[in-house]
Amino acid sequence: MQNSLRYLLASLALGTALSTAPAMAEMTGSLNMNGVTGLIDMPSGDAQKDATFSFSVGSVGPITRTTLSFQATERLSASFRFQTWRDWDTVIPGDDSETDRSIDLRYQVLKEGKFAPAVTIGLQDLTGRGMFASEYIAATKTFGDRLKVTAGLGWGRLGSYGGIGAPFGNRPPVDPLGTPNSDQWFRGEAAPFAGIEYKINDSWTIKGEYSSDDYLLEDETRGLIERDSPFNFGLEYHRGPNVRLGVYSLYGSEIGLAFHVVLDPKSRATGGIVGAAPVPVKARPSRAADPDAYDGGWVTQPDAGPILRENLAKRLAADGIAVEDLAYTATTVQVRIRNGRIDAGSQAIGRTARALSHVMPASVEVFEIVPVVNGIGASKITIRRSDLEELEYTADNASLLRERITVTDAGPTPAYSLGDEDLYPKFRWSLKPVVRLSEPKKGDIGVRLSASYDFAPGLVLSGSIHQQIASNRDNDTDSTSPLQHVRTDSWRYNEFGETSLEKLTLAWYAHPAENIYSRVTFGYLERMHAGVSGEVLWKPVDSQLALGVELNYTKQRDTDGGLGFGEYDYDVMTGYVSAYYDFGNGYLGQLDVGRYLAGDVGATISLDRVFANGWRVGAFATVTDVSAEDFGEGGFDKGIRFTIPFNWALGTDSRRGFGMTLRPKTGDGGARVDVDDRLYDTLREYHTDGLDPDWGRVWR
Repeated sequence: MQNSLRYLLASLALGTALSTAPAMAEMTGSLNMNGVTGLIDMPSGDAQKDATFSFSVGSVGPITRTTLSFQATERLSASFRFQTWRDWDTVIPGDDSETDRSIDLRYQVLKEGKFAPAVTIGLQDLTGRGMFASEYIAATKTFGDRLKVTAGLGWGRLGSYGGIGAPFGNRPPVDPLGTPNSDQWFRGEAAPFAGIEYKINDSWTIKGEYSSDDYLLEDETRGLIERDSPFNFGLEYHRGPNVRLGVYSLYGSEIGLAFHVVLDPKSRATGGIVGAAPVPVKARPSRAADPDAYDGGWVTQPDAGPILRENLAKRLAADGIAVEDLAYTATTVQVRIRNGRIDAGSQAIGRTARALSHVMPASVEVFEIVPVVNGIGASKITIRRSDLEELEYTADNASLLRERITVTDAGPTPAYSLGDEDLYPKFRWSLKPVVRLSEPKKGDIGVRLSASYDFAPGLVLSGSIHQQIASNRDNDTDSTSPLQHVRTDSWRYNEFGETSLEKLTLAWYAHPAENIYSRVTFGYLERMHAGVSGEVLWKPVDSQLALGVELNYTKQRDTDGGLGFGEYDYDVMTGYVSAYYDFGNGYLGQLDVGRYLAGDVGATISLDRVFANGWRVGAFATVTDVSAEDFGEGGFDKGIRFTIPFNWALGTDSRRGFGMTLRPKTGDGGARVDVDDRLYDTLREYHTDGLDPDWGRVWR
């Protein structure tokens, strides 16, 4: 998780402070103490607004639940929960804490209508150890604009109090390894639950519910709380649309607290990007008024190229755009650019086109703009200068311009290009604080020194060194996995590598043929593995489908963070065939089939939702020929991941962001080597499926 938590909390706080508008009067779905749409401890039939992302912390007695939830579609939502019990040594002396990770899924099968309620089917603790495994059907109806009534039926844990029988048969024992227990779903005793919520005004809501959760684990087995009543009551406060606070009377004996931060990836917390306004297009005189301006004789002037390149570079430097190369004829100019700051590829294209209108002589009608990523021409966007001049102040100018431009393969650099001797070699470095988490409240802090040296376009030497300053990680016991410990010994790398060379690589990126891209990376690829990684990608600029092949040969590194390999004496050849597909509306699917780090063979499927402003939220699962018993707790590798761009919260131009990958349990099966800048994600931004969602920013 690296330094994600610190940035996450800071950005959430800033986004909250900047989003203080009154909440809408409409009653949208509220969140319960589990961080999912619901009442107090029970779920409801409601759903959040599409794309809602929430971060929740709920506490009752010694129990703390930290939950991330995402409304992936208008009907489907997913949650990742990390639960901690304090005072665990009341049952197991010497063990003062226990944790559990779980994943929930909810699907709203029926939206609320004039007479029909909203109905949701949910699976709780879908792949955990089964301590919270349950299923439910919940229906919610709104009356007026203030009152909501919920009734539902629960199984498993939500069927543990007030049962009415087992309509679908007995419930088999749970599989503690964490594989989906589909044979349990909606089996065993079923129990009803119900509740109401009343919205006093836009800021205050009261709730009451009848719970079907008997809290057998926490009350009777562990003695952590007392459950004296099935009734819960609560009061919630909404501070604008982003912050929700709740205090509750639970089960007749306990006080509960909840805190929710609710974010909308579709809109920026600050309302927009704060930055310099674009210069207007410089219109040429008409050919009839000034025919000499259209004379192409200027191309024969020996100093024309250097002057044009220098003038263009000065204009684009203000936007963080570097001129990689420039080539021209009397009627056409091709400029290759490196975008270092603007988060939207379309905006970088627009800024470059306007700068060209100021720099290039009037005879140049065609602008070819080639964004360069890691030395590779990602695409070629061809714009007619006369279209810029005609459409700048026209209504719906972005859509009209998009209809007239073309996006094609970048092709080779023209033989008559000027190049830019000042860009290479290029050295960059940074020194930054780092927070690395193993779980909430557990991790270490340190500093990371990073540097890179670009020898030439596409040839990059880079590395980083990490120095640990303080840590509160628990000293884990050695892994008992029967597989090679390619991931389960990660704690040893943190424990014994206080000063560590995280990575040191030489990478070569190329575009050998039309629609074909390649990458070769050699060296210390990550803190646990070193070797060589090669990749070839087929991706036409206008295709929803991409295909790739990756091969890696790696050796496992010593845990001291140095250069050695003798501690494990393990090497492996891994490789994958990959298919990528853009389903539209920001949904990206990926399928990888091949051999993984522990020598196991299988497949990974993932689905991500990508937003035009840089947000990305997704889930993945890997199944290989490793049995659930050999994988250990968790059964197989799966998890959720998200990335939040800094500019979303801060409102400034930046291409940086932070992200997390959350797994119920890390095992050795299904593990892949971590390599920087795999091709698909780095190139997609400048292909049509990456440009079009945010094309409106071409004029900004």
